[in-house]
Amino acid sequence: MTTDLKGPVATEIEARLRAALSPDHLAVIDDSEKHRGHAGHDGSGESHFTVEIVSDRFTGQNRVARQRLVNAALADLLAEKVHALAIRARAPDEA
Repeated sequence: MTTDLKGPVATEIEARLRAALSPDHLAVIDDSEKHRGHAGHDGSGESHFTVEIVSDRFTGQNRVARQRLVNAALADLLAEKVHALAIRARAPDEA
């Protein structure tokens, strides 16, 4: 089941990425339920995410550089609240 309601961690991820990377497209998908019972899933939810992002900031950047930009914007969340983050980062001409 898909819902547009976001929890506080997903909302914070979205706000930080919008501020840091001014994306043309951004989707923050909470994958936590798929990981119930796995490492990093403590039952509280909001531990595993996929980010789909399209930004001009990625133009001319390789995949690792793009992931570093996303990780830098979310550094303390990744250290404290997010167990896993899948990143799909593209430049506008790749969308």
